[in-house]
Amino acid sequence: ELPPSEFMQVADSTWLVLSVVSNGREPPGCQATGVTKIARSVIAPLAEHHVSVLMLSTYQTDFILVRERDLPVVIHTLAGEFDIYKEEGGECVPVTNDDVSNGFLKPKPSASPMLHPVQSPQTRFCVLTVAPDTLPAIATMLIDVLFYSHSPPWDAATGSQDLDSITFFSFSLIEGYISIVMDAETQKRFPSDLLLTSSTGELWRMVRIGGQPLGFDECGIVAQIAEPLAAADISAYYISTFNFDHALVPEEGIAEVIQLLQQRQESGR
Repeated sequence: ELPPSEFMQVADSTWLVLSVVSNGREPPGCQATGVTKIARSVIAPLAEHHVSVLMLSTYQTDFILVRERDLPVVIHTLAGEFDIYKEEGGECVPVTNDDVSNGFLKPKPSASPMLHPVQSPQTRFCVLTVAPDTLPAIATMLIDVLFYSHSPPWDAATGSQDLDSITFFSFSLIEGYISIVMDAETQKRFPSDLLLTSSTGELWRMVRIGGQPLGFDECGIVAQIAEPLAAADISAYYISTFNFDHALVPEEGIAEVIQLLQQRQESGR
């Protein structure tokens, strides 16, 4: 319903949402959450089959977006590990390989995916939720943060932002559930009794993937981050955006995460 505008870019693909529900096959004692929880069983196999994905973590669960044209490859790849369902008329209906076999082409092997640079600003972030019925109480502040807050100064000499500090605010409303990511300083502007977080109230640090806008045709970007973190059993909250990918990890683990990703960069050269 949005009118065409020279100020709005739209990706040329239609995307479908995969909601991944645990099937109980995780080994006992596995504590990883977020993107790392599904790295080995979903993200890595899709990357190996050259499927580009967008990842969206929320306070409640995680979603993977795949291009509609890639759905046959996705189902063929994941059917051995998962029971797959589709929604029809509000009901969940089982999907089999036979349902998508027409036109399925086995992807051809390609070169190893490019390893993108990873940057880690000093900003500390909070992952929060808010009850929908209390949303009007913070609506004015949300609008101010979303539309009127200023980004870090742009460095004309380097053509980039100062990444010692980064402005990042994410708001998602999915099936009535609200998830918010904001920096710790911005959180102070909101009533503390309305924003809910985990009982430990941990703070998160960010790694941003990509030295320039990533586009949507490349695959393996999420896997670049998810696989080494999964191997180290480190939780991560992951948000793909139009231009860059962002992974949030617990603050106390940021040094280990940076070391792991640097080692992967070195081994990939």
